Amino acid sequence: MQIIWDAPESEHWGTPARCHYVSTTQTPPVLAAELAQAWADIQRYHPELPDLAAPESLIGESSSACGHELSFERLLHEAVHGIAAARGVRDTSRAGRYHNRRFLAIAEELGLDHPEEPHPSSGFSLVTLNPEAKRRYRPTMERLQRALKAHTAATSSDTSRTFRGPAARHGSSGGGVRVKAVCDCGRNVRVVPSVLAQAPIVCGGCGKPFRIPDVVGAGAVAG
Repeated sequence: MQIIWDAPESEHWGTPARCHYVSTTQTPPVLAAELAQAWADIQRYHPELPDLAAPESLIGESSSACGHELSFERLLHEAVHGIAAARGVRDTSRAGRYHNRRFLAIAEELGLDHPEEPHPSSGFSLVTLNPEAKRRYRPTMERLQRALKAHTAATSSDTSRTFRGPAARHGSSGGGVRVKAVCDCGRNVRVVPSVLAQAPIVCGGCGKPFRIPDVVGAGAVAG
């Protein structure tokens, strides 16, 4: 999924309020721009929300914990994690899958509700927009929905000459198997190799691109 926070492994807690920068040259510019604008719309009501440095990190990715479908509701869900990171609040556990009551408290600030008991494995992750948030963000939601429809039409119009890889063939909802990519300063992130191949992921600390070591890459191919 996901916004790529400058953090070890997949936990949101304890991370600086910053995302890794990713090149937008390979991303449909209209959808990337609309995602960035929608994020800015959220920031107007919640100024402590960090900037979204990589809107394209949300495109083509999915997460059973944070939501499979790219939508404004999912974007607002990610904004909850962003504010939690800015505040130094540990809002998840179990490698980021279980969303706790601290997550829910921030979600309610942003206009998201979870009317039922927590899910056994994902906690309060399945939040939904409340009526006030729907009214507040209606123009934003409409713009983003148009961009998503256009993106879907553009990417599904000709699939005869594309190869989606083993994750698509086997029906995986996670976008493929993630492996460790490293940069020269010692940081590392977990990434799907095909995503890294689309465009560089640049370290927010040293400014150099993350890379998959040859031995790791070879193991991923063999698996």
